[in-house]
Amino acid sequence: MRVGLDGIPLRGIKTGVGHYTFELAQALARIAPEDEFELISPFPYPPIRDDDDESSPSNLGFTQAKVNSLSRRRWWPIGLPLYLKRAPVELFHGTNYDVPLWTSRPSVVTIHDLSIILHPETHDQYLLGRALRRMPTMARKAQMIITPSESVRGEVCEHLGIKPDKVVAIPHAARRSFSQALHSEIVSVTSRLEIEDDFLLFVGTIEPRKNLLTLVRALEEIYRTTDLRPQLVIAGKEGWQTGEFFSYLKGVNIRERVRFTGHLPDNDLRAVYSLCRAFIYPSLYEGFGLPLLEAMACGAPVIASRISSLMETAGNAACFVDSQDHRGLAHNIVRVLEDSGERARLSLAGLQRAREFSWESTAAATLNTYRQVLKKTDG
Repeated sequence: MRVGLDGIPLRGIKTGVGHYTFELAQALARIAPEDEFELISPFPYPPIRDDDDESSPSNLGFTQAKVNSLSRRRWWPIGLPLYLKRAPVELFHGTNYDVPLWTSRPSVVTIHDLSIILHPETHDQYLLGRALRRMPTMARKAQMIITPSESVRGEVCEHLGIKPDKVVAIPHAARRSFSQALHSEIVSVTSRLEIEDDFLLFVGTIEPRKNLLTLVRALEEIYRTTDLRPQLVIAGKEGWQTGEFFSYLKGVNIRERVRFTGHLPDNDLRAVYSLCRAFIYPSLYEGFGLPLLEAMACGAPVIASRISSLMETAGNAACFVDSQDHRGLAHNIVRVLEDSGERARLSLAGLQRAREFSWESTAAATLNTYRQVLKKTDG
C-alpha cells in the first residue's frame, strides 16, 4: 500500500496539526515497514529541528511536488489532483480538514474540531466563509473521516450530517520527547526564560477560544484574596483576535506577573511542563487538547475546562472547572497550590493517564482505516 499524506502542516513552525501530521507519518512508517508513506506539499520542507525525530524510516518520504506557479496557488483544485494523477499513490490522507475534490483516488480526512461551526465568533471573519463552505464538502468527499475524540465524532455526525459508520475517533498522543525533565535541564531553561519557581503554565496559540481572559481574571482573584503570588507563564505564538485580551491585560495591576515566552521548542517545553505548579487549560472548546496530555506526560498537575473533549482526554486525572467561572478557577488553583498532596495525586494520575496513549496505537487504528477504505473501493 502507498499512502500520500498532506505535508503542508509541516511548513513553518509546527503547532497542533503539524505535530499530528509528523508524528502520525513517523509512526505509520515504523509499524508498517512493508507499506510506503509520502508527505506531499507544493512548498519546500523546513530543516528538521533538534526536537524532531531525525531518524525517519526509509519507507517515509517528504516530497515537494514540482508544479508551476498556478498549480501551487491553486494546489487543492488543480495542483494536487494533477500530482495524484501521475503519482503511484493509492490513497490520500488530508490531515488538516482538506482533501482534493477532483481526483479518482480514495481519501481519508481528519477533522480535528468543529470550532469554526460551533464557535465562529472566535475565528477571523475573512476565513470563516470559506471554511464553512469547504468543511461539509470535504466531509462528503472523503470515504472516511477521522476525529481525535468521540466528542468531535458526535459533532461531525450531528452538524455535518454524516452517517456514524463513516466517522472513526482515533485519539492523539503526547510526543515521545515529552517526559519529566532532569533538574539540570529545568534550571537552565527557566533561568534563560526568566521563569520563577512558583508559576502557573498555559501552552497554546493566543486566540479567543483559549479563554485566557478568564485565566487572567482568576489570577487577579488569587492576588486579591490570598497571599499567593504565582507567576503566569504563557507559552505560544500570538494568533488572531488578541486585541481584547492584551487591552485588558494592560489595565490590570498583575500584568508584570504574566510572562510571554512565545513559541517554545520541545526541550524548553518539557522543562516548563515538568516544573510548573499547575498546568491550566481553560479553553472554551477543544477537539482533543494535546498540550494537556503533554503536560501530564511530564508530571504537571492539570486544571482544565469542564468540556466534553478535555474530560474524555484527561479522564479522572485532572481537576475540571467551568470555563466561564474565573472565581471557581481561582479557587481550584489555590487548592492545588496549597495542597502538596493534591498536587502529587494529580501528577501521578496524569503520568498514568498519558501512558494510555501512544502514536503507535494512533497509527495502527489509522492504518486499519486506510485498509477499510481501500477494501471498499477495490470491491
